[in-house]
Amino acid sequence: MGADGMNYAPAGKPKPVVKAGEFFFGAMYLDHGHINGMCNGLTEAGAVLKYVYDTDRERGEAFASRYPGAVFVDSEEVILKDPSISLVAAAAITSKRCEVGLRCMDAGKDYFTDKAPFTTLEQLESAITKVKETGKKYMVYYSERLHVESAIYAGNLVKSGAIGKVINVMGLGPHRIGNPATRPDWFFEKESYGGILCDIGSHQIEQYLYYADVKAAEVTYSRVANYNHPEYPGLEDFGDAMVTGDNGATNYFRVDWFTPDGLSSWGDGRTVILGTEGYIELRKYVNIGVEDNSGDNLIIVDKTGEHFIKCKDTVGYPFFGELILDCINRTENAMTQEHAFLAARLCLECELKAEKIS
Repeated sequence: MGADGMNYAPAGKPKPVVKAGEFFFGAMYLDHGHINGMCNGLTEAGAVLKYVYDTDRERGEAFASRYPGAVFVDSEEVILKDPSISLVAAAAITSKRCEVGLRCMDAGKDYFTDKAPFTTLEQLESAITKVKETGKKYMVYYSERLHVESAIYAGNLVKSGAIGKVINVMGLGPHRIGNPATRPDWFFEKESYGGILCDIGSHQIEQYLYYADVKAAEVTYSRVANYNHPEYPGLEDFGDAMVTGDNGATNYFRVDWFTPDGLSSWGDGRTVILGTEGYIELRKYVNIGVEDNSGDNLIIVDKTGEHFIKCKDTVGYPFFGELILDCINRTENAMTQEHAFLAARLCLECELKAEKIS
């Protein structure tokens, strides 16, 4: 599963939705390891990675070498000016993701960025305006739902009515910080990563909006702290928040950097979805305390009983194929723009409103 979530990059079975050479994309700004999962998902769905650009040439060339035919280029302009490139995938430093996206959309490309997509509300508003101006997509890699089979399986169950109407989603998103010396400087600068509720909290809010079918919501309360890393004053190592949706469904989530060294995964990520007729628990990355402690576990309790489902190699990762087809057909089956931006807005509001625990 990997030592840290920054380099979590699932590999699925190829399931192309386009013919070879029908959809080309470029990758740029490889500052976060999630770019690996983003490109894996797209290529497994049939997209071809044509160009790679990064400010670190050695890193960029190594990345390109892992994808057949991909070429490292010396500037982003090569990617933006190539008419065959339909989509640009990027995982820049969080505070720079918006400016990269604006340039991509101005160049006529759809944009696919790692989460969190923004660090300020001003960035969000500029992206909303640019999407309206250009008609291009500003899609976000909310990987803790999109690239986890148990999370996708849960979505299918919820949409089928298996647990009735969803009234609450509880999310736990612990991460392992590991050796701080292996982290880039920007990881510890709040103005760069946006704060813990903005950063890894974005996963939790996006899942809540999806499972509970929420179209608008308010932040009820939020808190952040630096409990155990005084040497990094810009780091928030703990955060939690509560959100209430327009349909009455509520959300509580907790995110932190306190995964102990003894855990076999980078984080014991869990989600509990409560419905009027049952509930679902996801044990995404590890199932502690049992002989088979592998991840992608789903537990559903309904009127018929208790059911444990191993989700690995079941539903795959349909988001990526749907995104490719959305770019081609100008549809919104993978994720609506409204949904992507609402999740972004709420995580920013959580951060802005957060009480700082001392």
